[in-house]
Amino acid sequence: MNKRYKYLSLLLMCLFFVGCKVSISLNGSSIDYTKTKSIAVEKFPIRCAYVWAPMESMFYTSLSDAYANKTKLQVLQRGGDLQLSGEITEYSQLNKSISSDGYSAQTQLKMTVNVRFTNNVKHDEDFERSFSATAEYDSSLQLNAVQEELVQQMINDIVDQIFNATVANW
Repeated sequence: MNKRYKYLSLLLMCLFFVGCKVSISLNGSSIDYTKTKSIAVEKFPIRCAYVWAPMESMFYTSLSDAYANKTKLQVLQRGGDLQLSGEITEYSQLNKSISSDGYSAQTQLKMTVNVRFTNNVKHDEDFERSFSATAEYDSSLQLNAVQEELVQQMINDIVDQIFNATVANW
């Protein structure tokens, strides 16, 4: 009788594990590729008072690359199952801290991007929202000496935020 329960328990455990499906995604995306096959990423024009021209193309490239490298979605310029559009709405700098001599010691750069996301497969996931990032640099440095590196850091941060909000569903 005891042997029978062991076999029955073993059989039930096997059936349980066969019936379970474990899905692990190493990049954090949770996309149903049977329904969603493409994403359209439009250019994000700069719509702010202070402008650094390379920022627009840097942002577009980083955003497109994130979806191309981290998902199996085909990245298009228009007409995708998922659609991303928006604009860069803020690029500013402000004094973060003051040194003992009364001059600025740290300067903070801030970048904000307004994003419109449309999911043509599940419209209840559509949104429009702003994403921001900041980076600090020593005020003794000229902005043009550190600008490209700091802007890329902020872009990477914002792209991660957008990726998580659109396809990672954290």
